[in-house]
Amino acid sequence: QVQLVESGGGLVQAGGSLRLSCAASGHTYAMGWFRQAPGKEREFVAIISWSGDFTQYSDSVKGRATISRDNAKNTVYLQMNNLKPEDTAVYYCAAGPKYTTYSRSFDYWGQGTQVTVSS
Repeated sequence: QVQLVESGGGLVQAGGSLRLSCAASGHTYAMGWFRQAPGKEREFVAIISWSGDFTQYSDSVKGRATISRDNAKNTVYLQMNNLKPEDTAVYYCAAGPKYTTYSRSFDYWGQGTQVTVSS
C-alpha cells in the first residue's frame, strides 16, 4: 500500500555531509529514519510527524542531523552533517500510523541506502 524508496547514500570522508531522500506513495503519516550496521540492531535515528511540526532525534545524531518532509512531493529527507565513522550503516526510511521511535511500530520500510564514512 505504501511504497518507500531511499536514495542519496554514498562514501563520505569524516566531517562531510549527505542528504538522504525517501520517496513515498500513499498516506505515510509519521515517517522515520533508522540505521543498521552489520551485526548490530536496527537503531532509531530521527522521526517527523505528518505535519512536520514535531521531530525527534537520537542522541547519537542530535545536532548533526535534520529530518524534513515535503508533502507536496511526498518525500522525506535526512540531512546529515559532520559525519563520523560510527555513522556508517544502511539507512532505512519507514512509515507508520503513529509518531513513535520504535521500529516495530512502523508498518512500511524502504530497501535502504548505504552510508559509509571513512577515516
